[in-house]
Amino acid sequence: MTPPCTPASSAAGADRPPLNASDYAALARARLDPAVLTWLDSGGADGLTLQANRRAFDAQRLSGRVLRPLQGAHTGLTLAGLPLAHPVLIAPMAWHGLVHPEAEVATARAAAATGTPLVLSCQSGTAIETLAALPRPAHLWFQLYAQRERAHTLALARRALDSGARALVLTVDAPVNGVRNVEQHGGFRRPRSIRSVHLEGLSPPVARPVAGSGSPLFDSGLLDGAPTWEDLAWLRAALPEAPLWLKGILHPGDALLALDCGVDGLIISNHGGRCLDTLPATLDALPAVTRAVAGRAPLMLDGGIRRGTDILKALAAGAQAVLVGRPILHALAAGGAPAVAHLIQILRGELEVAMALTGCRTLADVDAGVLYG
Repeated sequence: MTPPCTPASSAAGADRPPLNASDYAALARARLDPAVLTWLDSGGADGLTLQANRRAFDAQRLSGRVLRPLQGAHTGLTLAGLPLAHPVLIAPMAWHGLVHPEAEVATARAAAATGTPLVLSCQSGTAIETLAALPRPAHLWFQLYAQRERAHTLALARRALDSGARALVLTVDAPVNGVRNVEQHGGFRRPRSIRSVHLEGLSPPVARPVAGSGSPLFDSGLLDGAPTWEDLAWLRAALPEAPLWLKGILHPGDALLALDCGVDGLIISNHGGRCLDTLPATLDALPAVTRAVAGRAPLMLDGGIRRGTDILKALAAGAQAVLVGRPILHALAAGGAPAVAHLIQILRGELEVAMALTGCRTLADVDAGVLYG
């Protein structure tokens, strides 16, 4: 696929196309407003978890294997009953309109062109009905945040399912926002033109200050509606036939509790390092969760994926697929739908090279033996 743009500020050079996720990140940084970049690229507090996600992949080595039969090699799999050409999904991210005027419509077009499921953010600026009505719709999943009122949570879920969402992804690791000092220093403010269309009309949490308490959060009432395991069990019972994934798992004990509640899959995630800083890297947390789950449910991972080798490492550590976040928005900022499609093809191509050089003909051949040490 021909790269969509090669401006003079490209890290790849004025006359060379972007060749990897880092090149697209450089293009995005040259084009975007600095305040928007603080929203897109920063992590929580000191950014230690954000950095750890990347460092974990860099530190893990692969075991090259030779003379393995590779005839008929492919990256296909079946995930949640959906046949896929490759193990990459687009992670849920709010407000694509901050980086490109076509917003989630452009992302969805790239997803459809590459056979990549798009997990639409609950805070997207484009309604799921709009994306489902595109001439060539993507495989849509829907990220769900538990609302203060259970009726609102159920209404959001049913709206997504009625619009053709293949699965619900309940995100549970952010009952409050993390400490976002970089965003604050950068002066980021969401423009009024950027909306969270799925949340409009729903009742937001209401602060109830306690006189003299001195606590800005715990005594405010904002945590009164934070979701619990009881809420997960209720949602599972309310929608027994809907594929339901839980996003934000890092602890094996939480993984087992989630399975007891009947979820269909788990996503190992630290919210891209944007919430609680000093959490472990997702790649470091994955092996313990894999051992605890013991094959009872499929696992996915997000956080720090920048190369096809990263995808292979995640699969070797126990994931069935990965979700890619920030690089998608970098590519979207650089060149819209064609750039996003190009990036996904780059990642898939890098994965294929990594599989071939580690002797893996199919994803079924990818196991812990691919990892060195």
